[in-house]
Amino acid sequence: MVVSKKAVHFGAGNIGRGFIGQYLQASGYEVVFADVNTELVRTLNSTPSYDVHAIGGNSDNTTTVSGYRAIDNRLDEAGVVHEISTADIVTTSVGPRILPSLASLLARGLAQRPAHLPPLTVIACETAIGASSTLAAVVGRIHDHGEQLVRERAVFANCEIDRIVPEQTPGLDVTIESFAEWIVDRGAFGDAEHPTIDGVTWVDDLGPFIERKLFTVNTAHAAAAYYGWSHGIASIREALAAPDVHSEVLSVLAETKTLLVAKYGLDPAEQQAYIDRNLERIADPHLPDTTGRVGRNPLSKVSRHERLVGPAAQLAERGLPFDALVRAVRAALDFDVPDDVESRELQSLLRSGAGAPLLAETLTGVYPGHPLFPALVDAVADRVAARVPA
Repeated sequence: MVVSKKAVHFGAGNIGRGFIGQYLQASGYEVVFADVNTELVRTLNSTPSYDVHAIGGNSDNTTTVSGYRAIDNRLDEAGVVHEISTADIVTTSVGPRILPSLASLLARGLAQRPAHLPPLTVIACETAIGASSTLAAVVGRIHDHGEQLVRERAVFANCEIDRIVPEQTPGLDVTIESFAEWIVDRGAFGDAEHPTIDGVTWVDDLGPFIERKLFTVNTAHAAAAYYGWSHGIASIREALAAPDVHSEVLSVLAETKTLLVAKYGLDPAEQQAYIDRNLERIADPHLPDTTGRVGRNPLSKVSRHERLVGPAAQLAERGLPFDALVRAVRAALDFDVPDDVESRELQSLLRSGAGAPLLAETLTGVYPGHPLFPALVDAVADRVAARVPA
């Protein structure tokens, strides 16, 4: 393969290597992974290739990825800035909470970008609504000429990604779901041509795709994880097989289905088929996953526009039922995994002695006066009470 294009990808974890990096490499890009894990960067640079094993459903194949480099964006900021300044594409898979920390490097890279190069394509591949727009806004704020850099030297295109990565043993090889969906907003490019990337579907209206996926796949995954964890069930598949958990997950998805049909005019039968198909994916025995892994980062997952509070807030604003989603938020507040930073922070907040209204606002980003707020206060008060010694 002749490589004449370069992509910088932040986040060399399983999604970075096994999904985004693989697709970019297959599209003819030299992939430069940027990560803060020094040992991972060293291993990538000393290993000429790794394998991506796609499993699940009726497919099982292996792809070898090679021709990449890696750079430590914590120890070599100048090197990363240079790579950005001469790249064709920058992508990310670092998590919504980490994403804003990349803005400084990106701003400096755009500032150093040679004038003869076309605008840099930036696609934040995160499970969050409008992640690329969020990143663009931070770049615009933190640099003296940030807004001009965003406007003239880059195109920030929002996207939706969907691919299950089960828990796996350490190493560069990645086991990942055969099914993959990467949908990118074509409208961000205006009259200009968008880049060619294998596996990407370009659409003019990304909104329905993002919320359909986030409020179906991610909502179901999170609800199964938090209810499963609270029942002492280790695997997602076993959690969904438990009648009580399965019933709650179905109730949550019935509410998000109501929202998506009302908001986007989706066909109810088609949305139900989408729900059924994705429940089969989550429970696929070839994709074993744990409630502990899927439930991690609970603070992110109960935030304002995420998979549980996001649809609940929109339903409340429309006067539609949201009780099942609030019950799932309450289950998420019980998630207590010591090796997960957000879990520790969550439990510390619940034991802090702060009042339930303040905690509800802090945890979810929903303010007093919103129609969802009283129910969230009740859910938080219930979990705070459970932590008060008798």
